Parts: sequence; C-alpha cells; structure tokens
Amino acid sequence: MPAERSPWEALTVEFENYIRLEKNLSPNSISSYMRDVAQLRAFVEREWGIAPHEVEARHIEAFLAEIYDKGITKSTQARNLSGIKSFFHYLAIADHITEVPTQFIDSPKAGRHLPQVLSTAEIDSILATIDLSTPQGHRNRAILEVMYSCGLRVSEAAGLRLSDLFMEDDIVRVTGKGDKQRLVPLSPEAKKCILLYLPQRALGRIDKKAEDVLFLNKFGRALSRVMIFNVLREAAAAAGIDREISPHTLRHSFATHLLAGGADIRQVQELLGHSSVTTTEIYTHLDRSQLERSVAEHHPLAKR
Repeated sequence: MPAERSPWEALTVEFENYIRLEKNLSPNSISSYMRDVAQLRAFVEREWGIAPHEVEARHIEAFLAEIYDKGITKSTQARNLSGIKSFFHYLAIADHITEVPTQFIDSPKAGRHLPQVLSTAEIDSILATIDLSTPQGHRNRAILEVMYSCGLRVSEAAGLRLSDLFMEDDIVRVTGKGDKQRLVPLSPEAKKCILLYLPQRALGRIDKKAEDVLFLNKFGRALSRVMIFNVLREAAAAAGIDREISPHTLRHSFATHLLAGGADIRQVQELLGHSSVTTTEIYTHLDRSQLERSVAEHHPLAKR
C-alpha cells in the first residue's frame, strides 16, 4: 500500500495541475512557480514544521527576510513572492484555506531602495524593551547590541563563536560571505551585554555540537536567523515602532550613523566586510540634512 502523501505534497501536485491545465502557463513559468513553493516549504518545515494551511503572513515575511539577507535581488524576491502568492490564491479558491496569508504582503520595489534607518533614539528604545529578568533577556539584549554596534549581518551574528571573542582587546572576529573573516571593534556596551549573558548561557543546557557557539536557544543549540528576526521584531513592536524593520536595518543604521558622524567610507567598507567600496556607497547614505549642512559650510557660494 503506497504511503500517504503529506499535505505539502498533495497540495503542490494540485497546484501544478491548476497552473498547467487551467492557467495554461508556460513550462518555464510552471517550473519557476513550483521552485518558489518548494523553497518556502523547505523553509517553514525546517523552522516550524507546519503544513500549508498553517502558514501565516509572519512565516512568509520571515522567509522573505532570509532570502533578502542572502543578497537575492529585489526582482528575484518579487518573482519568488509572485509564485508563493499564486499558490495560496489557489488554496483559497479550492477551499483549502479561508484566509490568504500573502494578502497584505507587498512585493519588493525595484531599484536601489535601501532599508529604513533607525535613529539612535529608536535603537535605544528597542533595547530598553528587553526584559532582563527573563531567561533569554540578557541573550536578546546582547544579540541586538552586538548586531548594531558591530554592523553584523544576521547570519554573522548567528554564527559568532566564543572563540571569536577577544574581550581583552575589545575585538570580535566575524566570518562573513565567502567565509571571509574580519576584525571588528567591540563597543563597551556590547562587551558589557555579552559579559552579562555568558553566566546565564553557562547555566542552561548546551548541545555538544554548539559548545563554542555564542548565542544559543533554550535547547542549547545555535540560534537561527529566524529567531533573531523575531527577537528584533518583538522588541520593535514593544517600542512602538510600527514600520517594517529587519536585522538588516540595524546593519544599515550602523553604517549610516558612522558616515553621518564623519567616518571615512573606506573604514566603513572594512567594518562591513564589503570587497568593493562601490557596494558601501550603495548600501549607506548620508541623510539630506547632513548633505545640506556640508554644502552650507564648505561651498563658497553658500557663504555669499
């Protein structure tokens, strides 16, 4: 007797038949849509182990945040979301679900749109919402403080190890894209947060494979990128920040605040781990008021 198919398998077969026979899509479009759904399935099953009818907007947003952090272009992100939207639209018209989780998720806009920048006051308010009396309080505070003060990608924060910390020298070793390593200064506040977290980390369970991993979940295993995304999202909501932000927003704020404070772009390039300064120029920007002040102070015509 053949094994019963999982909900994902059964519904993706239905969806493929729908777009092939009823929508009459081209073979390339069918292949793309099925690949989009397969990527989402792999992600939500890995992170939550849920079926299609259990998927909510927050799960899809977390998936989009992950592929964004991997450097996927906005056009590809938009196409990924298009396939996923078509899948859930089919589930709705076929009465498999009653609410479409993608209904209010907008496609990424084309062009060089940069993540929103948080002000220092907003970052302070986010950090202040962390309840340090909870078991994960010091861990969550340390994660956000390190990501902002060191300008880390979420994958870099999740991959930090105890052996990457050089506390006496106030330095952290970061492994970035392509396994390239760089040394980043550790701010006094970030160092303080780590030192407060380490004793609590030692009290919990620690999986043998994660003995050298800095940030652990309650099961003693490495903290996932999705969990870090959720930590920031919950803290931002508690701080009353209702616009969409992600761990990448902290990295972008780090770079923007450095440049606005007068840091050299080459220095920022090195801290971010960019191989080309052109990437840094795209990734960071000075706010308009800073540019206006520079013109007013230095342009000869402005002094007439």
